Amino acid sequence: MSKNKNTQPKKDKSQKKAKKKYGIRNWKEYNESLVNRGRIDVYIDKEMEDGWYIAHGKDKSKKPGKPKKYSDLAIQLTLQLGKVFHQRLRQTEGLVKSTFKMLELDLDVPDYSTLSRRLSDLNVQLPTLPKENIVIIMDSTGLKIYGEGEWKVRKHGWSKHRTWRKGHIAVTPDGEVRVAKLTGNNTSDSEVFGDLLDQEEATIETISADGAYDTKNVYDICQEKNISNILIPPQRNAKIWQHGNLKSKPHPRDENLREIRRTSRKKWKESVGYHVRSLSETAMFRFKTIFGGTLNSRKFKNQQNEFLIAISAMNKMTRLGMPDSYVIE
Repeated sequence: MSKNKNTQPKKDKSQKKAKKKYGIRNWKEYNESLVNRGRIDVYIDKEMEDGWYIAHGKDKSKKPGKPKKYSDLAIQLTLQLGKVFHQRLRQTEGLVKSTFKMLELDLDVPDYSTLSRRLSDLNVQLPTLPKENIVIIMDSTGLKIYGEGEWKVRKHGWSKHRTWRKGHIAVTPDGEVRVAKLTGNNTSDSEVFGDLLDQEEATIETISADGAYDTKNVYDICQEKNISNILIPPQRNAKIWQHGNLKSKPHPRDENLREIRRTSRKKWKESVGYHVRSLSETAMFRFKTIFGGTLNSRKFKNQQNEFLIAISAMNKMTRLGMPDSYVIE
């Protein structure tokens, strides 16, 4: 008589783990911050009048033709309003003109052709707060620039080549995007890692990222910058890089891998606080909810600055207030 080897009852795969429900402690304040995101005066500073134009003789560009009239501040603020209120360049020009008229600001507005031309060489600065000993969370997402929408593809299949860009961000747990970069969709996350960290001036204490960053290049950069806590899960088939018989210090990745082997991947993530990484996914979701998942510009340089301008607007929004959430038992 044959014995049944499977003595344990099988788990029902159809039963999904219930999602955690969250509540918000500061709902009144957070609700007010969401309302304020739609206020024009959040993005327009009355003191900007002094820096709206380039002073006579201060245009340092050596290109032939008429000197620049508007400062980078004027171009960035105008384009930022267009991104916030989902307007193309011509409509953005009209939006800002009417806004200045209501605010009684005696300022000229860049026309749509000037906005398009200046966007490519704009030096976009992200508004960030001074911080020290920060936690940086890395992530990336795809942004479409050409091709059919998701509904058409699902219904009829795709008929044209769809083109994407890849947006990379480094965010802190409070939701502030510290640095960002747009690349082609064939650029890996680990390739951009060093460029992003080079832009960060604050001392980085902890790095958290997913398995796409589990490369020697990433760890080398972290060690060069003296980052003490590296929360990157090794690949499932990972092997020890630096064995214990060597006299050098234990490699941080090997220490993580040994702990995973000793306990489990799930317990390691819980013990080191790896799940803070989900906040970068939340930031990407916030970005696409506010601005959509498509870039309007056609030139790559313009797309890069369009992405940064949207990120700078999102930082202004998050600074107004963020939810203080908790798990509902």
